[in-house]
Amino acid sequence: MNKLFCSVEERFVNPLFEVFDGGDFILSSYRDIEERLTQVQVYFPDPEPPRTVDGDRADAERRLSDALEIVGAKAKIEYTTIPDEDWKLSYRRHFTTERIGDRLVVRPPWEPEPESGMVVTLDPGLAFGTGKHETTRACLEYIDSLSGEGGSFLDMGCGSGILSIAATKLGYSPVAGFDVDQEAVDASAENAEMNGVKVEYFRYGLGAKVRRELPKADLVAANILGPLLIRFADEIAPCVARHVIISGILTELYPEVLAAYESRGLVEVSRRTIGEWTTGLLKRPDNP
Repeated sequence: MNKLFCSVEERFVNPLFEVFDGGDFILSSYRDIEERLTQVQVYFPDPEPPRTVDGDRADAERRLSDALEIVGAKAKIEYTTIPDEDWKLSYRRHFTTERIGDRLVVRPPWEPEPESGMVVTLDPGLAFGTGKHETTRACLEYIDSLSGEGGSFLDMGCGSGILSIAATKLGYSPVAGFDVDQEAVDASAENAEMNGVKVEYFRYGLGAKVRRELPKADLVAANILGPLLIRFADEIAPCVARHVIISGILTELYPEVLAAYESRGLVEVSRRTIGEWTTGLLKRPDNP
């Protein structure tokens, strides 16, 4: 297995996952708690002829360089090779059971079942979303706090399916989610089946040339990225029947994102800042 890697500040990691045009290449990240920077990695196997390792390496480096430029990060890209088995299992070493709020517990299937809590069993594979990232945690806390109201739920950018699976277990119904990445859609469906819950997942990208009618939901979770929340506000806002969680926003950009949704008739209920990220809860003014 081949690996390209570079080190960036943690605030660039989520944006890189959003903008990386990977093709057949796999993006991952790892942060040692004793280190200041996070390592971002692109994995790819030895190709079949006529493709070559050098050719794929150049292609992967170009794609990673483009993503770094888009998010404004500067980093030196390096290359190495690793044994296949180390790559396949490496992410498991960094995903452990996590308690979120008063009730939710997110655990990987290779760890023991917790004795208490509402458990979401999750194998993220290559999809984004384990409950460890600040934006995912804030979304889960809001989903839990609003669960007494029930109603329908829509997960925009479902990643691993963590938000929609948690919403289903907390009593929301019906629940749906979509992602632009088919691997994320597949991972979400597999995780929903593992948890014994029913969620309708489908592939869709906001701003697609061929639009589909998105379902309107009592609670919408849009954990994507600040600039995308602004760009696609006209498509996101009409889906909100009662509340929307806007997340994936670097704190300095939050006022601009909030203004985009206030101009479309939504009002802020509260916001949560964890680290460098701010997540907002907005509502329709005619709803409590």
